[in-house]
Amino acid sequence: MATASNRPPTDELKASVPAKSVPAKEAPSINAANGSVRVEIFDQVYNLRGSDAAYILKLAEYVDSKMRAVSQQTATVDSVRLAVLAALNIADEYHLLKRQLEAPSPEARQRASKLASALDEVLQDARRTG
Repeated sequence: MATASNRPPTDELKASVPAKSVPAKEAPSINAANGSVRVEIFDQVYNLRGSDAAYILKLAEYVDSKMRAVSQQTATVDSVRLAVLAALNIADEYHLLKRQLEAPSPEARQRASKLASALDEVLQDARRTG
């Protein structure tokens, strides 16, 4: 996980960061008239629009959880810096998953090789008899 500090965290630094009092989280709301969804991400309220309100809520919850996870790992209280670090973590997850999907598994490679061999045999038999 990325961290915001350029220096290693120390007990002094951790102790100097005041504990955050977390206000009650605002309930998300959906305005069907204009398709907007009111969400809260890291204690900031945003009005977002999209075709699938439930999906927007799910994305907002995910981003909020990532920002909170980063904030627990770092000493910074700068929300912009936390957002960038959370975005880097999300981008890392995305690219790792993308790499996994693009690279066939050993089982898939082995099966493809067997199928290619079987197809070659069938085609060679067809040429001999044809």
